[in-house]
Parts: sequence; C-alpha cells; structure tokens
Amino acid sequence: MKMDELKQEIKRCRECGLHFSAKNAVPGEGPYDANIMLVGQNPGAREDESGRPFVGASGKYLNTVLMKNSLNRKKIFITSIVKHKTPKNRKPTSQEVGACLPYLIKQIEGIKPGEIVLMGKISQKTPKKKGIRYVETFHPAAAMRFPKMRRIFEEDMKQVERQ
Repeated sequence: MKMDELKQEIKRCRECGLHFSAKNAVPGEGPYDANIMLVGQNPGAREDESGRPFVGASGKYLNTVLMKNSLNRKKIFITSIVKHKTPKNRKPTSQEVGACLPYLIKQIEGIKPGEIVLMGKISQKTPKKKGIRYVETFHPAAAMRFPKMRRIFEEDMKQVERQ
C-alpha cells in the first residue's frame, strides 16, 4: 500500500468510537523516506483542529528540543500510536490502541525508518522490528510539566541520531 493511500485510509477510519468526537484523524506528517520517526500517544485538541501532529504546546516544546539537537523536523516523520483525539484528553483504551496499531505498523513498514523514538508509555506498546533502533522516553507533555522528566527527555533526545 502506498503511503498516501494509507493516509486516506486513516482519515476514513471508523474502527473505534473516537471518530465520533474528533474533527480530524491525524495520520502524521513528514517525508515517507525519513530515517527518524517520532511516535506519540494521540492527538490533542490543537492537533484535532489542524489535522497535524504536535502543533500545540507540547509540539512547540518538541520543536525546541529537536532544534537544540540539530534535528530538522521537516526530515522526521511524526505520528501517534492512536490517530484520533480522545474525549477530555484521556489516555486511549487498549481497544483504541489495538484499532490504530495496524496503521502504525503499516507506516513503519512503508517508511522503513532507521530509528523510532517512542514518546510516552502508550506509544511504547509499539511492536519492535529488527533492524530499527528504538529510543523510549517520556512524552513531551509530561516532560514540560515535570522538571525531572524534562531532564531525562532532553537527555534521551540527545541519543537520536542525526539525519
């Protein structure tokens, strides 16, 4: 399946009830030949409005950390394990994660990144594939709220290989 076709399939997804309360599915963005993929938990309100990942406060913080580490967001594919906003920004259920996981697996298979950064506990449920380097860290939203997590997140992001 071509990546543009997958993107459209994600936008049409009705596998769980999240599409009822969300305005947009957020398939992800970035080059389909990216060496680095960032995977978050699920879109928030700003992402739901725009249809783009990490555009709210945690996205601005993420952009700052990427720039600090000489990582160009335009060369990174950024997505979430769950593709729709959850009501009241609650954690996705295992059923919701299970409904979206096949899309993430297809994205990984299509993009073939050399490295995947799994941000947050939910995204760390992503099955690992041989030949891909993984960095597991906190979600940027948690890192923004808690100084100890912030330090660890920023140290973890220093491990990400330059494109």
